[in-house]
Amino acid sequence: MAEPAYTEDAWIDEDPPEAMPAVPPTQDDLPCDDGEPMETQRHKWQMDILIDAMDVWLEQRGAGYTNGNMFVYFSLEQTRGRHFRGPDCFVVLGVPRGERKSWVVWEQGKAPDVVIELLSVSTAAMDKGEKMQVYQDLMRVPEYYWFDPFNPNDRAGFQLNDGVYRPIERDAQGRLASPLLGLTLVLWKGVYRGIQGTWLRWANPEGTPLPTDAEAAHASADQERQKADQERQKAEMERRKAEQARQEAEVETQRADEERARAERAEQELARLKALLASTAHPAIKS
Repeated sequence: MAEPAYTEDAWIDEDPPEAMPAVPPTQDDLPCDDGEPMETQRHKWQMDILIDAMDVWLEQRGAGYTNGNMFVYFSLEQTRGRHFRGPDCFVVLGVPRGERKSWVVWEQGKAPDVVIELLSVSTAAMDKGEKMQVYQDLMRVPEYYWFDPFNPNDRAGFQLNDGVYRPIERDAQGRLASPLLGLTLVLWKGVYRGIQGTWLRWANPEGTPLPTDAEAAHASADQERQKADQERQKAEMERRKAEQARQEAEVETQRADEERARAERAEQELARLKALLASTAHPAIKS
């Protein structure tokens, strides 16, 4: 997270390392890890919740890339000094999905569209000053945001307009809109990976946070459980309906049996009466 100054003179004047390949290098040729950890666990988790939710959103659209704390190379001069560490979080639209070792602008065809820096005591001045100038003047990043995970009120957004960053005003709910993405950045109070805090999250225009991969999987599992419950309820209703129909059929069968028995008794009684009548009408002749 701590960064050296970004002066073009420093990049140009330094001799390239002996191991540096012939220009233009690709992501396979350039360093992709400086071994420096994030400032705190809160910073790491904050970066992850932004990247995780954005990756799910991009995956649903079939294109786009997001990552963070990753080298971003935007000029050949820059590769000679290996100074730039890259944003804490960045988003690139309209590029194929897939893994990258680092983001090399001339290899990928474009610079990031959105950058978010997570402030700390040691990086705030750099993120709000020299680094912001790099994104504005050298990388031409359309949207830039910063956020302090330990001071949620210290957050801001900027949109590149005629080559200069103009502030993005918060709305009445405190949300920062991303015109390029059609999304918002909102404050969300909750527990993420065991840490209770106020997190910066990507959200839809109405302010509903985009789900992380775990949240999306949990929601999908809930939907499957609800679907299974509905199927069980439907099956139970069908079973009860069938049982009711069976009982009704048994009642009808019993009623029919009773009607047949009654009819048989009536026929037997009729035959008895006919026989009795016949014997009365024709008495036996005595010899």
